[in-house]
Amino acid sequence: MKKSMIDVALRVLKEQKEPMSFINLWTEVSKEMGYNESQFEDNIAQFYTDLSIDGRFFSMPKNFWDLKSRHTLSESTMDTDSLSIDDEDEEEIEEIE
Repeated sequence: MKKSMIDVALRVLKEQKEPMSFINLWTEVSKEMGYNESQFEDNIAQFYTDLSIDGRFFSMPKNFWDLKSRHTLSESTMDTDSLSIDDEDEEEIEEIE
């Protein structure tokens, strides 16, 4: 069975036992995947996307990543009530509709 970038990232973070910067995590993952320099550059955006949408990972300040299981629910969820839309955003939304 072929390993995926996300499976490798999960294992690396479990072994590290602490958050890692995105670039350090990506470097470790790409080494294990056996990527050359070109593949390193070609796959970085897909890796970031995969991390962002996989519910097992937690994005932290300063582009650090960790396992969501090591954080409380309040740390890993966003309070959408605190978000606001300014008048300019509302005008753009109306134009789309």
